[in-house]
Amino acid sequence: MSEKPHQNLAIIGHVDHGKSTLVGRLLFETGSIPEHIIEQHREEAEEKGKSGFEFAYVMDNLAEERERGVTIDIAHQRFDTDKYYFTIVDTPGHRDFVKNMITGASQADHAVLVVAADDGVAPQTREHVFLARTLGIEELIIAVNKMDIVDYSEDTYKQVKAEVQELLKQVQFNTADASFIPISAFEGDNVAESSENMGWFDGPTILESLNSLPEPSPPTDAPLRLPIQDVYTISGIGTVPVGRVETGILNTGDNVSFQPSDVSGEVKTIEMHHEEVPKAEPGDNVGFNVRGIGKDDIRRGDVCGPADEPPSVAETFQAQIVVMQHPSVITAGYTPVIHAHTAQVACTFESIDKKIDPSSGEVAEEEPDFIKAGDAAVVTLRPQKPLVLEPSSEIPELGSFAIRDMGQTIAAGKVLEVNKR
Repeated sequence: MSEKPHQNLAIIGHVDHGKSTLVGRLLFETGSIPEHIIEQHREEAEEKGKSGFEFAYVMDNLAEERERGVTIDIAHQRFDTDKYYFTIVDTPGHRDFVKNMITGASQADHAVLVVAADDGVAPQTREHVFLARTLGIEELIIAVNKMDIVDYSEDTYKQVKAEVQELLKQVQFNTADASFIPISAFEGDNVAESSENMGWFDGPTILESLNSLPEPSPPTDAPLRLPIQDVYTISGIGTVPVGRVETGILNTGDNVSFQPSDVSGEVKTIEMHHEEVPKAEPGDNVGFNVRGIGKDDIRRGDVCGPADEPPSVAETFQAQIVVMQHPSVITAGYTPVIHAHTAQVACTFESIDKKIDPSSGEVAEEEPDFIKAGDAAVVTLRPQKPLVLEPSSEIPELGSFAIRDMGQTIAAGKVLEVNKR
């Protein structure tokens, strides 16, 4: 693989603010996609009456997305800067795709928030910033996009910048860690090269900002945790669980345990990008074969870890959550679905332990009767079937989750402690 350090980058922001176009432009500017592919997309976009969508098409290569002009799935694309190689986790902006956004952002080290200059902070801008904060994204680059539409006006840029700074303050994002850049992803202003249209701006381009991001320290010192995405049967090999190493290292010859299915065995082979490898590290997507484990012994949502330090299965767990939207109130007994790593399990609110003031982090009320949209709280949840979770302070990769109900994301949270079964 590449010698450069790797970064996962989430591109977040409201629908139609130009996320896909920025991603396409970044891939194009870094030589990750050849000119003729862009030309093909341009012709296709014009035929469909969507002129100007050619860069977006690079990412949205699902036919259905093209027809709707909407990003649905998270596309993983790679591009290189002088210093890093990035995997872009392109996150959908649409409301109903927030679930994908959550799985996307939780895998990202840093994020670029795209805000359109002609539209400013929109509902999803809020939601995404909030999620990014809850899911532990460290550094935020704010791209104020579509500057070409507002005639490259410095006043408009300043106005949008002030709006976003206000929003960051509300969710306690350290605004000192956020850099703002006025861009036009469509025209290419300030993406790879400084724009002559905005002489008033003397900051870095998007690529320069990406280059100066701090290097993520890979969580190799934590014990192995590998959530299973799928289990395949491959002729000549046998059962092959597939997933992404979140923490630790997977070596051939290791004795591993799958929880909560509670089966274990020895790792025979590990395969990445269709090549056999001796070991896999955090961020690697792998398929591996374990001696003595059949297709029906394990399933999606299981987590693989060392046999002598197996993943924790929660009888109950305490978590800090932030309620983003709920039509009424949440009380003890409410049972929505928790999405954590690759698992989806219904969990019952056993108790609402305390309400927290989201702006200060102080306890606002002990044992409230209910919580509602906009509230932050510490709650105790009981999974309806076995679920692997780890305290976010020990293994953050397995300590964040989303709460969904009625087809929408109700809340996001992080695990404080796990009462093991």
